This record gives sequence, structure tokens and C-alpha cells, in this order.
Amino acid sequence: MKITHFLYAALAAATITSCDEHRDFPDTAMKTCDILCTDGDIVRYEDVEKKHKTPIAVVFFVNQSEDLDGTGYAVYLDDIAPCAYSDSLGVKHNTSADPTAYDGNINTHAMYSTGTSPAATYVFDMWQYGQSAYIPSVAQMRLLFHAKDAVNPLIEKCGGTPIPDDADQCWYWTSTEVQGQETAKAWLYSLSSGSIQETPKSQPHKVRPIITLNN
Repeated sequence: MKITHFLYAALAAATITSCDEHRDFPDTAMKTCDILCTDGDIVRYEDVEKKHKTPIAVVFFVNQSEDLDGTGYAVYLDDIAPCAYSDSLGVKHNTSADPTAYDGNINTHAMYSTGTSPAATYVFDMWQYGQSAYIPSVAQMRLLFHAKDAVNPLIEKCGGTPIPDDADQCWYWTSTEVQGQETAKAWLYSLSSGSIQETPKSQPHKVRPIITLNN
């Protein structure tokens, strides 16, 4: 009987010891400022060189809403040089024209399908790594604007072009047309001030592509 009690006590002690033992588990949850690589992996910045990865974008938003597609957004390291939204006026590109919608991917596909959007064509040319780059909507640019101070150091560390604060360099095309003026104008977004400006679609302006993450 004493032997049996001894065995139970030993087993209980072993169980308590194993449960109380401290263990370090790696935090693998995606975070703002993580790095999207050309192979599709998302890693911490310190792991880029350690794992011989090639960075392509920086996570600037982690999705915690069931109303949005994907697990978050990443911004590409560099701009696309100034180009026109449309090669001519008088063309409706069939975007939602909704400045509150997170629909840049759908908008960019609609722009590209018309065959008249240099901006969409340049963005689609980036798909060499299988990354579905697109022109952000007004609402998605607003998220990027609020995250730029956090992500700019990581963009720079990865060899990219930081998002500018200069008032002369800060205007970017969104993929959102101006409601009621879809054949003529789309919204520009200032990543310096967060303001928007309706602009003739034939004007050349920079594009900062983003991607929806599904990791």
C-alpha cells in the first residue's frame, strides 16, 4: 500500500513539475513591420538576412475584422514612376468610386480590363513573383498614411524608398474614381497630410502598390 501511495505521489510531482516548467514559444503571429519576401514568406526583419530571404514589401496593417478580405496589407518597397491613371479622358474604369471601400484590388483589375490604364498595366507587370500587387483605394491609402511612421524605417532598412513627407513628392494615385465624374477624374492621396484631391486621370503621378496578405 505504501509503495502504491509513493508511486502516485511521484507521478503527481512529475506532472506538476512539467506543467510549471517555463518554456519559450516563438511568437509567429504576423505583426505590423514584418517583411513580405519574394517567396511569399512573412518574417521578422532580423530573419531576412538570417534566412537568406529577399524582401519585397512591409506589412502596414493587420486585419482583425471579418468585413475585410485577407489577413492584412503590405506596402511595396518602391514607387512606380509617375504615370497616368488613364491614357485618355472620357473613359469610365468601373471602380466602385467609393472612398470608404477597401477595394483597391477589384478597382485595379477593373482599370486593367479597359486596356486604357498605364498605372494598372505597370502594377500588373510587377507580378513576376506571383504577388498580386494593386493600386490602393482611398480607404487603403488612409491606413498606409497612419502607418507610415512605423513602416518607413523598415522600408529603408530593406533598401526601399521611404514614403515621403515632402509636400511636392507626396501625392499618389489611388484606384478610386471620383463619383459622378468617373470618366474624367480619380482621387489623388497625399501621404504627407492625409488629404485627397480629385484629379484629371490623364495626369502623371506616382503609384505605391500594396498587396492583400492571406498568410
